[in-house]
Amino acid sequence: MESYFIHNAIIVNEGKQFPGSLIIADGRILEIYDGPRPSSFVLPEGTVEIDAGGQLLIPGVIDDQVHFRDPGLTEKGDLYTESRAAVAGGVTSFMDMPNTLPKATSLEILEEKYKLAAKKSLANYSFFLGASNDNLDEIKKADPSRICGLKVFTGASTGNMLVSDPVALEAIFRESPVIIAVHSEDEAIIQANLKTYRERYGDDIPIEAHPLIRSEEACYKSSELLVSLARKHKARLHLLHLSTARELELLDNTIPLEEKLITGEVCVHHLWFDDRDYADLGSRIKWNPAIKTEKDKLGLMEGLINDKIDIVATDHAPHLLKGKDNPYTSCPSGAPLIQHSLVAMLAFYHMGRLPLEKIIEKLCHSPAVLYRIKDRGFIRKGYFADLVLVDMDAPWTVAPENILYKCGWSPLEGVTFRSRVTKTWVSGRLVFDQGKFNETIKGQRLLFNY
Repeated sequence: MESYFIHNAIIVNEGKQFPGSLIIADGRILEIYDGPRPSSFVLPEGTVEIDAGGQLLIPGVIDDQVHFRDPGLTEKGDLYTESRAAVAGGVTSFMDMPNTLPKATSLEILEEKYKLAAKKSLANYSFFLGASNDNLDEIKKADPSRICGLKVFTGASTGNMLVSDPVALEAIFRESPVIIAVHSEDEAIIQANLKTYRERYGDDIPIEAHPLIRSEEACYKSSELLVSLARKHKARLHLLHLSTARELELLDNTIPLEEKLITGEVCVHHLWFDDRDYADLGSRIKWNPAIKTEKDKLGLMEGLINDKIDIVATDHAPHLLKGKDNPYTSCPSGAPLIQHSLVAMLAFYHMGRLPLEKIIEKLCHSPAVLYRIKDRGFIRKGYFADLVLVDMDAPWTVAPENILYKCGWSPLEGVTFRSRVTKTWVSGRLVFDQGKFNETIKGQRLLFNY
């Protein structure tokens, strides 16, 4: 294994910033120094010295919600292309969703995805088991030390894995041995709203109607039900990609994250865009749940600051532009984001809206705590060296020539970011260095403390 001595860095970790240095050996963090390395400490033979030049050194980002489209939908993205984009953006670990082909609703199919990732992924990985109306026996066999969680759709989205049977949903909350991560929208409300707009516009519904069809009411009603089920059965519930300020009423910020049964997440796009952006970006920002009002956007940011919202993710979901250019009813929801999530969040720091320590907490530390990931998410002695160097003053503009997603586009094209990821280590190995990749490196399967 490679050894590295990183010095002259500004380490941001566990609520603190300090000038420091550290040593990586055998894939893990061997030593951390507040300031320069003591002269008495002898570096391991062959150690590569890296002068960070005052750049930020942070833990690798952990993204708990991605759709890398592998297997079965690989014209849009795959485990190689999207993990490559991830490490270029400072994301060292991801958790991928089950709505692939075939749908990952059995442990056998799920293990095939792990085998694919071991061959293709440059980042560390885990995969959600998918819930259906009739796979409770598979759910009960899930090993919480080796699988990140169970994904439940209460609102239909790409792949249509809707859990529509109330009896099945209740049984899932009663029996699941792993955290239940939910796409929370009420399908009946959505379908009633869609019927109204279809009667008015046919298939060519204006994109501005998307947040009215997949409405605040649809989100809140579903989340309210899910929270009640979680409380009834003392189940661990994680509400994915919250899109409304109202849903924050259902969340608690008075207890530590490690003690919470009910947790919430916001995605970068729900903090970055609001419904005024549909006029310029159209279906490029059609996600489920929908991007909603400025009031919702600001409320979600406040929920992040006050810890009602626990983590930030992307819901990275690439589609080909030829599909996104279809009329509303046949245009898929989702967009690619993982290469740009860290720099977008750092943009909020540059705007004076979020402290660095809070950004690192929500992107790196809290996902590790929430999912109980073993030995990752922090800069700690003995932890895996999933690390990122960031130049905070190296402006660049998102453009087709620097977009790494297989689908080849981004809703952030034309945006200039001030911060730039310069190096990324995955389990102690330098996989991304100033735009160049070491593609011989493969990520590891995430394990969990249960």
